[in-house]
Amino acid sequence: MQLTPTTYWLEHAWLGTNVEPGVVVETGDGRITAVRTGVEVPPPGAEILRGLTLPGLANAHSHAFHRALRGTVQVGSGTFWTWREVMYTTAAQLTPDSYHALARAVYAEMALAGITCVGEFHYLHHAPGGGRYDDPNAMGEALIAAADEAGIRITLLDTAYLSSGFGEPPNRHQLRFSDGDARAWAERAGQLKDRTHARIGAAVHSVRAVPADQLGTVAQWAQDREAPLHVHLSEQTAENDACQAAHGCTPTRLLADHGVLGPRTTAVHATHLTDEDIRLLGDSGTGVCMCPTTERDLADGIGPATTVQEAGSPLSLGSDSHAVIDLFEEARAMELNERLRTRTRGHWTAAALLRAASPDGHRSLGWSDAGALRTGALADFTTIALDTVRTAGPLPRLGAETAVFAATGADVRHTVVGGRQVVRDGVHALVPDVPAALASAIDALRA
Repeated sequence: MQLTPTTYWLEHAWLGTNVEPGVVVETGDGRITAVRTGVEVPPPGAEILRGLTLPGLANAHSHAFHRALRGTVQVGSGTFWTWREVMYTTAAQLTPDSYHALARAVYAEMALAGITCVGEFHYLHHAPGGGRYDDPNAMGEALIAAADEAGIRITLLDTAYLSSGFGEPPNRHQLRFSDGDARAWAERAGQLKDRTHARIGAAVHSVRAVPADQLGTVAQWAQDREAPLHVHLSEQTAENDACQAAHGCTPTRLLADHGVLGPRTTAVHATHLTDEDIRLLGDSGTGVCMCPTTERDLADGIGPATTVQEAGSPLSLGSDSHAVIDLFEEARAMELNERLRTRTRGHWTAAALLRAASPDGHRSLGWSDAGALRTGALADFTTIALDTVRTAGPLPRLGAETAVFAATGADVRHTVVGGRQVVRDGVHALVPDVPAALASAIDALRA
């Protein structure tokens, strides 16, 4: 991504365990080539980033088109299932061109919030009614191009979505999601290629959307490519009940029995788990992506994040439906939700929550060389201001605590991806008017 070497002087930097003042980060060919601490004065010609610089944030679970629902689904009450009907209506309006415009704006919003990498859980594959585009991956390619134009990295988690429920064909809304069977899904997904800014992974939408005898095909596809594999898991108790009725076991056990779990797999939500489910996830090294702002927005419940982590599952974070796009809020919410549930404090340190928001999130998306300010890592980082109404006051050495428990995405001042400054002083360098881009893209869907 980066054309010329650049030197950055960081007023304060989070180095994984502590905040250091006066840090020089040299970059070249998209990577960090040197890190020097104790540099009190910016070197001549260095780009100066005032505030606290953190490794770039990884949004491990996104449905970009859900951003068009923000606000519109807050009228009245309803359930996850009624919300889903509104979501289908929006999905039906999208074309490759309109999806590109929307995703470009959404990914630019992410960059403004310090997110440098997104995991896009992509199942909107075909035309309305299920007809194929001339390029069968036109919708996925639109997302990959949108991320490039917004200046962030993407892992396209191409999703198998084949049925509306256990033993049921896709409904009319879902026809454009389905490839017919897992073999056809694998053939189409296999045509997608990695790029400098993009990696291709796989996803099982859920156990209700992929027949049990086809789960292994998706898992094998990911294993053969050493690619990330994600899956919505036990977000709703209704899914658990239906799985028990169809297969006599929990969704987690069904996934385990068909080879889906493992260290390259991430279970998204994992809200309603049994003790055995937690053991299966932990023993297999399967990660868990929590999406607290969506889980509370949809009244899903509070997942057992502390328990699954103690069992051996790394945690990551996602903004999912984009009720808000703010990884600081996701990190904060995970801790605060647990405080409400247990009526005790201090389940995770700020450092642990930042690990979920960056290095562990990147690893879940196949970017293990990102998420740290160290020599050799990808030159992806973000800077929050320490002088806003939310962040002013605490000592800089408490920067991690300030970031997680006080800051919001609105406090991000700079975002660097591959050594290139994508956001400077709160302005996106590639999409100068992000609110206008969002409004235009969403208005086009209403038309």
